Amino acid sequence: MAEEADVVVVGLGPGGENAAGLLAEAGLSVTAVEAGLVGGECPYYGCVPTKMMVRAADALGEARRVPHFAGRAEVTADFGVAAKRVREQATDDWNDKVAADRLTGKGVTLVRGYGVLTGPREVTVGDRVIRGRKGVLVNPGTAPLVPPIDGLAGTPFWTNRDAVKATEAPVSLIVLGGGAIGVELAQVFARFGTKVTVVEGSERLVAPLEPEAGDLLRKVFEAEGITVHTGARASRVGHDGAEFTLELGGRTVRAERLLVATGRKTDLERLGVAAVGLDPKARSIPVDGRMRAGDGLWAIGDATGKGAFTHVSMYQSAIAVRDILGQDGPEADYHALPHVTFTDPEIGGVGLTEARAREAGIEVRTATTDIGASTRGWIHEAEGFVKLVADGDHLVGAAVAGPYGGEILGFLALAVQARVPVETLKHMIYAYPTFHRAIEATVAEL
Repeated sequence: MAEEADVVVVGLGPGGENAAGLLAEAGLSVTAVEAGLVGGECPYYGCVPTKMMVRAADALGEARRVPHFAGRAEVTADFGVAAKRVREQATDDWNDKVAADRLTGKGVTLVRGYGVLTGPREVTVGDRVIRGRKGVLVNPGTAPLVPPIDGLAGTPFWTNRDAVKATEAPVSLIVLGGGAIGVELAQVFARFGTKVTVVEGSERLVAPLEPEAGDLLRKVFEAEGITVHTGARASRVGHDGAEFTLELGGRTVRAERLLVATGRKTDLERLGVAAVGLDPKARSIPVDGRMRAGDGLWAIGDATGKGAFTHVSMYQSAIAVRDILGQDGPEADYHALPHVTFTDPEIGGVGLTEARAREAGIEVRTATTDIGASTRGWIHEAEGFVKLVADGDHLVGAAVAGPYGGEILGFLALAVQARVPVETLKHMIYAYPTFHRAIEATVAEL
């Protein structure tokens, strides 16, 4: 016989876990289904452990700048120190007991297994059928996308999960993919002594971002000894038991390890979306402003195609919860969506890039200044920039690269979100001497 709950939540990444807990605290009976770890990718393989690795690598990078700024320093990298912190402090050795207990402590019934939609308001987990009286909320997340390159299947290549679990830095590493995951991990391992080669099919690293970001990152990477191949397509992978070979047209790249970081995907067919009238071949689940994907069906997170970021999933979860509970509140609005790539320099962006704005038919004005336009940037000899994209009297997008770029971005995210007039930005007071004073110089150029 089918079990019943008010709401069934499928997938306990950050958004799903948050929604399940909020609904239970509101007095609903909630059954939550998870095949992996409660908390999802972010706390175990993504945001938290990788940023611990980045922090460790940044400490090495800063220590190596001591001879230029302050005297002498001897730096001996030990990846085991960073790996131990990831294992013990971030992931609890990849054990989700604390997260699971936190969720069940709120009254949520936790079901371990892969949840499949088998009908309206119905989820099947193995031989259990669970029906949601109010409905089902899905938060299936994503898995690494492995491209169909000849010879790749069956080799011991890494994904981000393997890289995060590594206990020592490899002697050499090929990173296939120059997106956020690829460039962050490339710089981490390079700073721990690994000989790193990055291979990206697009003409620039971090291709979806402003072109200035990709150009800057390439310059920095090459200065740090990272080899970068852009506009390069892998045609074949080989592995002889000790070494990978990657064929790139007329050249061959070799390394001890191969990290595949070519994107992520949601398997909607496996989720069973056809049973609720959705296209199993689609790239994402279409949702309205209240995260409704159908009658008695809500979707949040990566699978909605609004941005594969924890902060998007958490934002959407709050909206879905309000809708399920019949509460008023604003609908989803993504015009000021922020994102950060945690390289050194750190790269943040919000809203539209210049290219996206022009594609949308906006007659934009842009201005770009060096982060050194701020006195603090000059003092630090920092590399980076501030770029503003304006439509009329307000910003529709912005990008920052430099020390604490993601933190400086918060200022610009608020300006884009609130549609603050450019004239207001021109005539406000900016603290001195700060990195964010580069914003003042850029606004003056608009």
